[in-house]
Amino acid sequence: MRTTFLACLFLALSTFSYAASEVNPELQQKRWRAYWIAAPGASPQGYGVYHFRKQLHLAEKPGHYRVHVSADNRYQLFVNGTMVSLGPAQSDLLHWNYETVDIAPWLQSGDNTIAATVWNYGTDGPLAQISLRTAFILQGDTQEEAAVNTNPSWLVTEDKGCQALKPTVLGYFVAPYGEVIDMTKAEKGWQLNGYDATGWKPAEPIMAGSPKGFMATDGTGWMLVPSPLPQMERSLQRLSAVRKAEGVRVTKAFLLGKAPITIPPHTRAVILFDNGQNTNAYVHLDFSKGKQATMALTYAESLYDRKTMEKGDRNAVEGKVIFGVKDSIIAAGDEQASYASLNWKTFRYLQLSVETQEEPLVLNDLYGIYTGFPFQRRATFASSDPALAKMFDIGWRTARLCAMETYMDCPYYERLQYLGDTRLQMLVSYYNTGNDTLARKAICDIDNSRLAEGVTEGRYPARGTNVISPFSLMWIGMLHDYYMYRPDSAFVSQHLPGMRQVLSFFMQHTGKDGTLKDLPYWNFMDWVERQRQWKMGVPPKGKDGCSAILDLLLLRAYQWATDLEAHLGNQGMADGYRQRADMLANTIQRKYWDTDKQCYADVSNKKYFSQHVQALAILCGLVKGKQAEQLAECMLRDSTMAEASIYFKYYINRALAKAGLGDAYLDGLGIWNDYMKLGMTTWGEDSKLMNTRSDCHAWSASPNIELLRTVLGIDTDAPGFAKVRIEPHLGRLTQASGSVPHPLGMIRVAYQKKGKDWNIRITLPKGLRGKFIWKGRENELTPGENELK
Repeated sequence: MRTTFLACLFLALSTFSYAASEVNPELQQKRWRAYWIAAPGASPQGYGVYHFRKQLHLAEKPGHYRVHVSADNRYQLFVNGTMVSLGPAQSDLLHWNYETVDIAPWLQSGDNTIAATVWNYGTDGPLAQISLRTAFILQGDTQEEAAVNTNPSWLVTEDKGCQALKPTVLGYFVAPYGEVIDMTKAEKGWQLNGYDATGWKPAEPIMAGSPKGFMATDGTGWMLVPSPLPQMERSLQRLSAVRKAEGVRVTKAFLLGKAPITIPPHTRAVILFDNGQNTNAYVHLDFSKGKQATMALTYAESLYDRKTMEKGDRNAVEGKVIFGVKDSIIAAGDEQASYASLNWKTFRYLQLSVETQEEPLVLNDLYGIYTGFPFQRRATFASSDPALAKMFDIGWRTARLCAMETYMDCPYYERLQYLGDTRLQMLVSYYNTGNDTLARKAICDIDNSRLAEGVTEGRYPARGTNVISPFSLMWIGMLHDYYMYRPDSAFVSQHLPGMRQVLSFFMQHTGKDGTLKDLPYWNFMDWVERQRQWKMGVPPKGKDGCSAILDLLLLRAYQWATDLEAHLGNQGMADGYRQRADMLANTIQRKYWDTDKQCYADVSNKKYFSQHVQALAILCGLVKGKQAEQLAECMLRDSTMAEASIYFKYYINRALAKAGLGDAYLDGLGIWNDYMKLGMTTWGEDSKLMNTRSDCHAWSASPNIELLRTVLGIDTDAPGFAKVRIEPHLGRLTQASGSVPHPLGMIRVAYQKKGKDWNIRITLPKGLRGKFIWKGRENELTPGENELK
């Protein structure tokens, strides 16, 4: 069993993953001396939690001691009782990540214990978890660290006190299950020196570790690559309030960890805690005595009305019940015991249910260790409308909770990196942090997912096959976004072959006129409500098998590809894509334009119309100037059109800005304002305000892009953000200011209305030039401070 100390987690914050260039080159070229090891006789693919340990004697404390560590499925690495690494970063068998850690700070002269907990979720594991079999590997960087290489000198035991606990949730769920922990069967102190390992067995070697590219005769196993990510953030987070308590009195001091609670024998107590906002955290429960007492922790983003099963006001608790992922603990009666969840949990509400037996149970503390990709928000936004600042904060929280070792659609239900979601999440990262580490990994992950026929998976990494054809075109959009916002064209060039393969797949499904016909796989575009012709998010198709939305997205992908090939790739390819784009644009105009309604139809018989088609037509440049403005106005006022969800409103708002109606952006934030009125602390999955399945979905966080790009007007005007274009759309605001990270420094803007005039101040970092556009007039911007009126 595991014993976790708060201090251990804080110490681990100083660890980080090393770049591939800092790993011993031999380990990236030759077979490792360390072996993948497992528990003898254990089920290779079944659920199981295993503990590994190795004694290491050192004559003196070393200055450095670098090791490389990985596992299948997951691991926690301890040195003398301190947790120093968690992983591995999610990927696939052809790109299996290992973390590199210098464990010297936790080593000492004399005896040391290197230990690890490794677990396999089994066949009911999360869909995002790809797996070969349960195994663990640790390799010293050089011969000096070879004593800790995994082999039969390591000892292992299975934790018999752990079982998986299937959750009771409403809606599609493929995230990790909860846990049942029987502390009476626990191993105690096994990570520390002096532990008696009698009964533990020598680990069974499976195969030697092999770096990616190493010639293996059997062609099986994990192809090891250095993780490109740092360790995830881990920081203390206290619960903010007790909303209900039955059978026990809970004081504020308990929430602060300063006053234990004693629950008498033969008592049932239920406490509903409110974190105040959604979070991702490893939950820790410290307790004493209470032999055979049971404790259940239930985690939920929201509560449900007992009668209607709607979520409604997320702040309300009366008349509501909790459903969700649950952990269950059986106490052993020890004087000091700690439970720490193997998996981080997503929750705003946390219910602790306790039932004691013959002994009283003392609850000493309950808290969370917040976790997530270690983004640091550098962007700022303020305005004369305080609701926008709150919206900006909620969006940032949403984005953070949906970013871990990959971007995720949602942290509670799926934890999957869907391409459509990820494109927006990457832009949130660029604008709010200037950090592209996770974005680069996402681009690589998705490129690695391509099927032999060229199309990518719709979500990856993940088990099985889930092809969402339009999302492959979104991946090309991700490449182009990276090209425009990040100064690393070489990285984009590496992925041009993958882009060509994707477009080759789509070309195989186009007719002579360039339109897509009966595109295979799931053609998801948006969760459109109250439109029967939209089934499972798929836009309507005509009898000819064609869809204007799909054709427009292909057209946009041709345009992106033309730009990338012309500047980074093959001019002949660029010319070919341009020709295809021109032909397809002409076909779309001829096939889908409705002269009576003066807008584009979804299908050639002009039966269905949607906001989606109008927005994409504007973004593709099929209409310009006054005609684009008129089409955008039609898109907003025609109530017969299929309406975009909170996700696709990103594209609607981009189209408005391109059509010259950027000032309308602030008037289109109704769904986000409505969510705030319902007490949402993160943005929901769709427009079903009262009962959205997921209360935290990053594809809804587009205001954290557009408050900076549309309202403040800050945007790239050249590849690599080499130039800046600033064109604000302030609408009803009388004051707005903010800052955006740029590869050269910070871009800062401030707009203040005085009477009918505006005072404008713009500061650019050294080396950056650009232009400011105000009421159709251009002004040159230079490095440093620029003042305009």
